[in-house]
Amino acid sequence: MRNLLLWVQIAVSVLLVAAILLQQKGVGLGSAFGGSGQIYRSKRGLEKTLFISTIVLAVLFTLVAILILIIK
Repeated sequence: MRNLLLWVQIAVSVLLVAAILLQQKGVGLGSAFGGSGQIYRSKRGLEKTLFISTIVLAVLFTLVAILILIIK
C-alpha cells in the first residue's frame, strides 16, 4: 500500500509542476516590482480550469503526503 501511495505522489507531483509551469505569468519579473499597468480581470476558460486544477492537485499532493506519514 505504501509503494502505491509513493507512486501516486510522484504522479501528482509531476502533474502539479506541469500545471504550475503552464500558467501565464504576465509580463515577467517587472510586474513584481510595480512596473505593470495591468488592470484586474477575472480568469475565464482554460485559464480558470488550469487554476482550479492546480489547487486540486496541491490539495491531493498534501493529502497523499499525510497518508504516507500515517501508514508508516
